[in-house]
Amino acid sequence: MAVSAAAAPAAEPLPRSIFKKFLVMLCSLLMSLYVFYCLADRCQTLPGPIIAAGAASEEDEGGGGELLGGSAELPPWQAAAARRKRLLQRLKQRRRRQEEAPAGGGGSRAGGSGGGGGAAGTAGTLALLLGEGSKRLPQAIIIGVKKGGTRALLEFLRVHPDVRAVGAEPHFFDRNYERGLAWYRDLMPRTLEGQITMEKTPSYFVTKEAPARISSMSKGTKLIVVVRDPVTRAISDYTQTLSKKPDIPTFESLTFKNRTTGLIDTSWSAIQIGIYAKHLENWLLYFPIGQILFVSGERLITDPAGELGRVQDFLGLKRIITDKHFYFNKTKGFPCLKKAEGSSKPHCLGKTKGRTHPDIDQEVVQRLRDFYRPFNMKFYQMTGQDFGWD
Repeated sequence: MAVSAAAAPAAEPLPRSIFKKFLVMLCSLLMSLYVFYCLADRCQTLPGPIIAAGAASEEDEGGGGELLGGSAELPPWQAAAARRKRLLQRLKQRRRRQEEAPAGGGGSRAGGSGGGGGAAGTAGTLALLLGEGSKRLPQAIIIGVKKGGTRALLEFLRVHPDVRAVGAEPHFFDRNYERGLAWYRDLMPRTLEGQITMEKTPSYFVTKEAPARISSMSKGTKLIVVVRDPVTRAISDYTQTLSKKPDIPTFESLTFKNRTTGLIDTSWSAIQIGIYAKHLENWLLYFPIGQILFVSGERLITDPAGELGRVQDFLGLKRIITDKHFYFNKTKGFPCLKKAEGSSKPHCLGKTKGRTHPDIDQEVVQRLRDFYRPFNMKFYQMTGQDFGWD
């Protein structure tokens, strides 16, 4: 029995050649799977197939359109890309029709455009949410003046679907210029073709270096200045400072270098900002007067739609913002928006706007009016506009 067990043949190992072939086949299989995985991942980042022009109309929400040279049955990644392209095509078609459509209501550019503005705004918002557009340096800047109504103007302008603006004041050309244009551009919102990028920093108007710096960025930049009666503006400026620093001296004591002689202290910023003609001379060294629009801060309150019409014309925009967008808030004494940008609710400026001014000695007010009068007259002459402050 022992001899019989010992004589049983042992299991022979696989020949070496067969083992090598098995390893080669396994490696080939793994390599093929890896290549297929990489290709599939790469395909998801490629643009989707071309959609035939006019294959799906804007109203045909369910139609997918035929693919050029392919079947309507698509893998999920291709279907998503196709839907994205169809949506962008519809947005462009809708926008083109709005631009070609004649304005209603007696031939006015403003008439009949309110409804189209909402549709265009929705289309632009959808496209931007899809990651379209790019960050660009501003083509228009609200450069001044402080306490003139710049925040109100920017909020009103942002209702327009072709205006995209920075919310906070960048202060690039006066405080952050050393950071460079790349930093400045990165602050800007994304815009689509045909949209205008804007920002507002009121202190630019009184910054000596600002005109040369903006001109260096782009000589074609459009500039907007919101101006207001310099006496009222100075009191408003003081009121804002008083709300932050209740222990500051009185307005009367800050106004004069010498109260007895009646000498005005022009070094006080609240007074100095209102000498508009002096600051404008610096800007005219770098920009023609036709490239600067002067908006009346007073008319921005009494007739916001009228002033916004001038601004839209200046920026080359269709008159979409009309009197239908505003209502007057009697409590604040300011016009408010019926619907703000990206909202369906009424919107008024914050609590910091429309503060009650302190009572100022009327003799001081009259002395200031006498001081500003020659500067105002020169400013009227330079701009070709009489703002009616005197």
